[in-house]
This record gives sequence, structure tokens and C-alpha cells, in this order.
Amino acid sequence: MKTKVYFSRTITPEKVLELYKLVDKKLEGNVAIKVHSGEKGNQNFLRPDFWRPVVDHVGGTIVECNTAYDGERNTTAKHVKLFDHHGWTRYFPVDLLDAEGPDLELDIPNGKVIKKNYVGKSLTNYDSMLVLSHFKGHPMGGYGGALKQLSIGVASSFGKAYIHGAGEPENIWTSDHDSFLESMADAAGSVVEYFNGKLIYVNVMKNMSVDCDCCAVAEDPCIADIGILVSDDPIAIDQACIDLVYACSDPGKPHLIERIESRNGTHTIEAAAALGYGSREYELVEIG
Repeated sequence: MKTKVYFSRTITPEKVLELYKLVDKKLEGNVAIKVHSGEKGNQNFLRPDFWRPVVDHVGGTIVECNTAYDGERNTTAKHVKLFDHHGWTRYFPVDLLDAEGPDLELDIPNGKVIKKNYVGKSLTNYDSMLVLSHFKGHPMGGYGGALKQLSIGVASSFGKAYIHGAGEPENIWTSDHDSFLESMADAAGSVVEYFNGKLIYVNVMKNMSVDCDCCAVAEDPCIADIGILVSDDPIAIDQACIDLVYACSDPGKPHLIERIESRNGTHTIEAAAALGYGSREYELVEIG
């Protein structure tokens, strides 16, 4: 049976919660809610008030990890300050998973490129995870969605360099590109395995720039907003977003498609599907 991906063209905080409730799965125990905190200066990331209804409903803790490159999120002190500046701490408890070391090592025995994933050690405090993703382009991955949130997003600062470098962190920006994409798929699978599938994913196709929310200076959105998608399959939800971009009639879509294709972005989805923790086959269930 194909995975259900719930979809609405209405983009509101309330609609996120409505679609979340349609997924036939309950996130139990202490819930980690993975977000992108947004680099300082970025104009496109989704603000905490947008996520507030679903976060309040779930009652979990906002989690993030530090970056592996210069900016306002590469140290715990700066990242905590930015969380406060962007208003996250006004509404929610926040936990930087790699605020202190040592990292938690997740084994990936069936990984195609990497056999370990280094994540923030505080991941052990959580029983399940809600992954809130802003779908958009990305300078290296081609696109950013659920798989990127699971991999680069949950990885510690060192773990991010390890994934980017395809197992050799010193090659963070110079590794073989497809090996980097396959490393993301490997790492994402280790987080799915860690939570034994107790995850739900939300992708919001809004403010879609070719650039990521990690860019302090990002291009403005190049394509009209498309909608909200929710699923319990990270591969299906990302594939559905890609398909919606290709299917839309917006005149700006060639710019976003060029970013995805020039970075071979869908290879991450292909590699993840080959590992078997989700499927590219899905049923899109549209909700008014």
C-alpha cells in the first residue's frame, strides 16, 4: 500500500495542525521537534509563530544543532542568543542537542558511504520526533526538506562536517558531490532507525528561494507558495514536494528546478529509497 502524503494548498498554522492530526500515528513520550532556527539575516525561514499550534499540540521540545561553518549558529553561545533573537524561546523550550560533547554515535551498518553518524548527545532524552521542514532550494543539496533535516539537521557540528565530507570531515567542501548526497541519505536513515520509525514529517512549500535558511544573504523566493504536506515517510514527502514543483505552472519554477538538477538533488531521495526506510511511491491526499 502506498504511503499517504496529506496535502493542502492552504498555508496557515492551523492547517499544519489539521494535517498533522490526519496521520495515523501518535508521537509518544518526550518529543523532539526539529526545526531550522534560521541564520541571522535570512528573510525566508519559517518563524516560531507559524509553528506554534502544532508544537503546542504535541507539547515537545524544539531541538537544533550547531553548524559547521562561520555564522551566528556555529557556537552554543551564539546559537542560543539567535534562538532568543528570533523568538523561539518566547514560546517554547529549546534544546541544542550538541551544546555539550561528546557526540552520540549512531551506527549505520548498511550505509552506502558512511558507517557512523555523529549527532547531538541530548538526542537520548527523546522518544520520538516531529520534523518540521521548510521546503526550498539549497546551494549544495539542490533542495532542502525532510531528509536534510534528518541528516544535516540532527548531526552535530562535527557530524555535519563528517556528512559533507562523505566520512572525511576535513573535506567538508571538497568531497565527491554524489557521495555527499548519499551520506545524507545514510545519516537520515540512522535517525529513522534510532527512533524506530516514531517520526512524523511536515514540509511547508512557502517562501521558496533557491537558497537555504542557513544563508544569511539569500535570494528572495522565485516561485509562488504551493502548500503544506504531512506524512510519516520522509522519502515520500520529499518526492511529493519535488513532483509538485515540476507540476506547477509558476513562471519562476525553472530557476528552482535548475538549482535542484544542477546539484543532482533528487539523488538523495534515490539513495534513501535504496536503503529502504521509505518509498518514492505515495498517494497524495489533498485536503481543502
